[in-house]
Amino acid sequence: MIIEGWGRYPKIESCPVNSYSKDYTFIPTGNFRSYGDAALSDNYFSNLSNNHFIDFDEQTGLLTCDSGVLFSDLINTFTPRGWFPTITPGTKFITIGGALASDIHGKNHHLEGCFSECVKSFKLQLPDKTISCSRDQNSTLFYATCGGMGLTGVIKQVSFYLKPINSQWLHQVTIKNQNLEETFDSFESNSQHPYSVGWIDCLAKGKYLGRSLLMLGHFNSDEDLDYEIKTRISIPSYFPSFSLNYLSIKTFNYLYFNRPKNSYSEQIVGIDSFFYPLDRLNHWNRIYGNKGFIQFQFIIPKNQSFEGLTEILNKISQKGFDCFLAVLKLYGPKNKNWLSFPIEGYSLALDFKMHPGLFDFISLLTDLVVELGGRIYLAKDALLTEKQFDLSYENAERFRKLRKDLNLDNSIQSLLSKRLNL
Repeated sequence: MIIEGWGRYPKIESCPVNSYSKDYTFIPTGNFRSYGDAALSDNYFSNLSNNHFIDFDEQTGLLTCDSGVLFSDLINTFTPRGWFPTITPGTKFITIGGALASDIHGKNHHLEGCFSECVKSFKLQLPDKTISCSRDQNSTLFYATCGGMGLTGVIKQVSFYLKPINSQWLHQVTIKNQNLEETFDSFESNSQHPYSVGWIDCLAKGKYLGRSLLMLGHFNSDEDLDYEIKTRISIPSYFPSFSLNYLSIKTFNYLYFNRPKNSYSEQIVGIDSFFYPLDRLNHWNRIYGNKGFIQFQFIIPKNQSFEGLTEILNKISQKGFDCFLAVLKLYGPKNKNWLSFPIEGYSLALDFKMHPGLFDFISLLTDLVVELGGRIYLAKDALLTEKQFDLSYENAERFRKLRKDLNLDNSIQSLLSKRLNL
C-alpha cells in the first residue's frame, strides 16, 4: 500500500508488519500526522490498535496509557473530569507514542517546555526485550527516545501528568502588530502569559514586514467542564493546484489580519478553537492539492531571532512562493533530550505549496538557519541533509552510536533515518 505523511510528500509503497523480525526493517508509526518522512519506511508497525487507558491517579493527574491512544481520546475522556494535557500540539489527532517520539511542544513551551517534561516513564520494546525508561532508570534511552523519532525502539506505554482545569473555556486576547518589531515587543511583554502563538502575514513587505496577530490565552476559573465533541467539516476532495495562489493568499491574509477590529480585543473561546482550529476541517491537507505541501519549521536562538526572521521573511516575500500559513512561537530553554527540537528562541512554521524551485529555496533557508545557530524540526522535515543535521544537532553522532550499539540501525529505519544517516 502507499503511505504518506500529513504533507503528502514523499509517498512510499510500504507493508504493515506485526512485530520485530530479522527478516525486514521497519518504523513504528502512529496516526501519520508527522508532516515529512519520519514515519515512512518499506515496512511499518502501527500502534493505533494499542490504545487503552491503563491507570489514572486523580490526586496527582498521573495517567498511564498505551502509546496508540490519541490526544482526542484523552481530551474527550478527561476534560469532563477536570484534566487536560500539560503539553499539547496544534492537532489532537496524534498518538501519545508519537508525541513522545517527536517530543512535541505547544503554545506554552516558553513556560512549560516539551511533552517529555511531563513524562514520568515509558516502556520501550527493543529487539530482544521490553524495558522501562525514566530519568533514573535506563536514562540514556529515555533522553534518546524523547525526540528520537521512533528510532530507538517501539514505545509501548507512557506514564505522564495531566494538568487540572476548571473550565473548557479560555480567555483569549488578540493583539494586532503592524510589523515584526511590534510582534517581538508583544511576545516579550506577554511572556508570562500561559499560552501564546502568533500568525504572521508572510506576504507583507516594507514597513509592514512581519505584521501579525498574537493570540494569548489562559483557562477560565469559572467551572464549566461540559465538553462536547464538535462536528467536523470534511474537505471532500483535493483542491485544484491553482486555487492557492498569490492573490487568494493575499486576500485571505488581508481579511484575517483585519478580522479583529481593534488593536487589542478579548473573547471567550473553547478548547478546540484555541488549541486545534484546523482540526475542525477533516483532511484539511487536501487544500494544498494532490501534490501536497512542505511544512518548514525552524527555530533560531533568541539573540539572533529578530535579525534572522527579518532576513528570512524578506527572502520569502521577494521570492514569491505561496506560503499559506505561518505560525510564530516563543520558546524557553532547551531540555536534555538528544534530538529535541526546541532551543530558547523563536520558531516559525511555514506551509509551502509544491512549486518548482521550492526545494532549492528551502535548502537556502536551512543553510541560513543553521548558520544562525538554529535547527529544523524533524517531525515536520522531508528535506534536511546529513550535513545540515550534523551542524545543528550536537548529539547526532552520539545518537548514531547508540543505534549501532543496540543494533537498531539494522532493524528500525525510516526515510528520515536513511537521509540523515542515522
